Amino acid sequence: MADAPKEGRLIRFLDFTQLIDLASESVGGKILFATDDFFAPAENLIKSDSPCFKEHEYTEFGKWMDGWETRRKRIPGHDWCVLRLGIQGVIRGFDVDVSYFMGDYAPRMSIQAANLEEDKLPEIPERGIRTGAAATPEEFKAIAELKSDDWSYLVPMTELKPGNPASGHNYFLVNSQQRWTHIRLNIFPDGGIARLRVFGTGQKDWTATDPREPEDLAAIAFGGVCVGFSNANFGHPNNIIGVGRAKSMVDGWETARSLDRPPILENDENGILLVPGCEWAVFRLAHPGVIRQIEIDTKYFKGNAPDSCKVDGCILTTQEEEDMIKQKWILPAHRWKPLLPVTKLSPNQSHLFDSLTLEFQDVITHARLIIVPDGGVSRLRLRGFPSSICLLRPWEKPMMKFSVKVGLRANP
Repeated sequence: MADAPKEGRLIRFLDFTQLIDLASESVGGKILFATDDFFAPAENLIKSDSPCFKEHEYTEFGKWMDGWETRRKRIPGHDWCVLRLGIQGVIRGFDVDVSYFMGDYAPRMSIQAANLEEDKLPEIPERGIRTGAAATPEEFKAIAELKSDDWSYLVPMTELKPGNPASGHNYFLVNSQQRWTHIRLNIFPDGGIARLRVFGTGQKDWTATDPREPEDLAAIAFGGVCVGFSNANFGHPNNIIGVGRAKSMVDGWETARSLDRPPILENDENGILLVPGCEWAVFRLAHPGVIRQIEIDTKYFKGNAPDSCKVDGCILTTQEEEDMIKQKWILPAHRWKPLLPVTKLSPNQSHLFDSLTLEFQDVITHARLIIVPDGGVSRLRLRGFPSSICLLRPWEKPMMKFSVKVGLRANP
């Protein structure tokens, strides 16, 4: 039996917000159940875009709101919903956003979680269009099989703060190292929440992989993460190791234009621009391994793709990674192994390359993508085979603080 909820404390800890939203509809998150969706359905909680407000828009049930809003409760109990994470993994923190719910936000909430096996889940009725509706007895009976009352509390009952109308973020740090698949959001007793962001890292069962098939060792869904970058003016590098193909430029990593670009550009005999500087991002692989194939996709970046790129890899312990984060990734050059030499890129195109490590079978734990001189990339895939070297990834270690300073330019 899970501990009963008690008063919690709001924590302002922003580093985890640079991680992926495991619950977002964009990665396959899904609402399974909600006690009530009278004014606005729970599906709005996991929209990938930010909440908005339409001043003069109403539905037949009341004011249109971009979030989940229940009716004013006139029966015993409280409202709650259950969602399945699109990416199963370790949760590092939550953002419970009540933007625009100034007079109708839920005054208190708690969050529970469970790690459930997919093949043992009961059949939950499809929700369909829910506005103006409450859960049926059949839906309550089906969801009861999950025994969500007993799930572990990651956030105890906690008072929410509305902030200003357009920005009502409430951040909560999670110290659990467990893998989670499902979330239960409780609101007390009723009201509205605009968005629920579940920030964390994916976690893959590597023992179940086919040893003959290469895996994307950098994929955020498997546990890959950006641990440092030079510039992220228009999009975080975590985007490029995201799920599926990019949907637009917003779904990629794009830097500002470099201020030291020459007034007149020239190139060398291979067509590579002769310009100073570069931009870079460093990724910790989901699992140490040997990279066999590299994909660099500039889809949607038609007038702002990089001129060229290169990819390097290295092997670092957890302590060395922490040291490099503090030192802005000034790692001695000899520690980097070339995976892809300086290579010309084309706009709006997927590029496939064989890794230089094919011959040497070098195991790496981290990879660095360098783009010259600046620009945008939609996806980076580093396909290969996981290595048995696993001691470099102590899962019980507390979360590291990532380097997220924007605007730093350097030649690593």
